[in-house]
Amino acid sequence: MRKCSFAFIIFIIFLGAVIGTTLGEILGLLLPSGVVEQFFLRSALFGFEPTILNLGVFTITVGFTLKLNVIGIIGIAVAAYILRWYRHERHF
Repeated sequence: MRKCSFAFIIFIIFLGAVIGTTLGEILGLLLPSGVVEQFFLRSALFGFEPTILNLGVFTITVGFTLKLNVIGIIGIAVAAYILRWYRHERHF
């Protein structure tokens, strides 16, 4: 069994969310108006508002927001499944 770092696992799951959410937005724009379109375009926002830290010489702004829709959740599940398959099937 191949070991994966925690950062790699988080990166793969985050990548699945980004790809899935993007595909969901594109699919929602291609569908005709109605319940199905609203289903794909409905999303949840997670994160925190931008915070400004002024240190006199320089200023740092930190903020993070993750927009996740239904296809994004499916993307996370697919990424987790692929990661699980990758970890168990690869023998080096």
